[in-house]
Amino acid sequence: MSIEAVNVRNQFRGKIREIIFGPVVSEVDVETPYGIVTSVITTRSVRDLNLAVGTEVVALVKSTEVAIAIL
Repeated sequence: MSIEAVNVRNQFRGKIREIIFGPVVSEVDVETPYGIVTSVITTRSVRDLNLAVGTEVVALVKSTEVAIAIL
């Protein structure tokens, strides 16, 4: 999979540093060259994307929302 275009300007490439699992939502900390970006996404999405510590991702920031994309 590759991302060819996205309408979000604030993109931060990094690696997952920590995942705190919850029953419905989980916190995903992404270590970037600019610091840690935290995303709160559904636990189902964490599993569906096979996210794990060390996975290289792009954090897409829009307002107060942070999305995660697999590279």
